[in-house]
Amino acid sequence: MTHDMRRAGSHVDASAESAAAARGAKGPDELRRQIERTRHELGDTVEELAGKMDVKGRARARADDLRDRAGAMTVQLRSSAAHAGEVGARQRKPILLTAAAVAVIVAMGVMTRRRHRG
Repeated sequence: MTHDMRRAGSHVDASAESAAAARGAKGPDELRRQIERTRHELGDTVEELAGKMDVKGRARARADDLRDRAGAMTVQLRSSAAHAGEVGARQRKPILLTAAAVAVIVAMGVMTRRRHRG
């Protein structure tokens, strides 16, 4: 059985050797480097495909991303609301003074008209 595995392994290496030779490998060391590089690339490809097939994991990551965005928007809205409240508080006093002044002027105008009528 071990002998068969060696034979199968050497068959793979033999076909890899012939493929590398077709690509222009010069010597056994370069051939080994090409085989190792190809194995590494194949491993990366398998990992990418496995990641794409993990629907639950991708959905969980997307949900986490949306949750983070919603949290950031909440903080931003609260900050904007607090700022608007501060601006409103600063502007409330001048608005109240202006409204009081208008009310006094209107009241004086009404009183002046009543005096002239009567």
